[in-house]
Amino acid sequence: MKLEPFAHGLATPVHAAHRPNAYRLGGKRLLDLSLCLAALMVLAPVMALIWAALKRGGGPALFRQRRVGAGGRVFDCLKFRSMVPDAEAALCVLRDQDPAIDREWRLNQKLLNDPRITPLGNLLRRTSLDELPQLWNVLRGEMSLVGPRPFTVEQTELYRQAGGAAYFLMRPGLSGEWQVSGRGRTSFADRVGYDDLYWQRLSLAHDLRLLAATLPAVLRAKGQ
Repeated sequence: MKLEPFAHGLATPVHAAHRPNAYRLGGKRLLDLSLCLAALMVLAPVMALIWAALKRGGGPALFRQRRVGAGGRVFDCLKFRSMVPDAEAALCVLRDQDPAIDREWRLNQKLLNDPRITPLGNLLRRTSLDELPQLWNVLRGEMSLVGPRPFTVEQTELYRQAGGAAYFLMRPGLSGEWQVSGRGRTSFADRVGYDDLYWQRLSLAHDLRLLAATLPAVLRAKGQ
């Protein structure tokens, strides 16, 4: 599949197999809005408690990171803060001091035992509660409840080198193939394969299956 440059210096697929249907053209967005609004009404008290706990511990409650969305559009992806303040600077120091950490980061774009994660942040990550603010991203149309894992602007070249293309055709999601199939134990290259697989399977039935599989994955505390 050929890739060409476009806005933001990213790359987007020029040709891709696509079978338009009612769900792809609008049904998926309606599902996102209805389920997201219902989830916010139920989870608002939980989110308020997490916000208060993070603020009491010092530092901001929310972490914003520039991520790549559908069509290569860049947006601020929201999370509850799970790391120490200035975590990005701390990562640079860790990579400079420890070659093993540097290799792990370059391979997986994450650290299995990240020393920057706070005790509360560890709980939030293991239960995926840190991602609840992304419901706002879903309401804004920047994300979907189900879709590929959003990657950072800095990871764009790695994604392209891994052969990724389908990602740019859809909104990234809170849950999806990667999130319920391996989560923290998968490599960055594996994520690209999951994205292409999801694009091929995209349908109402498949999205409902993935949403149903999300809760058991969270209860097993597999998130990293």
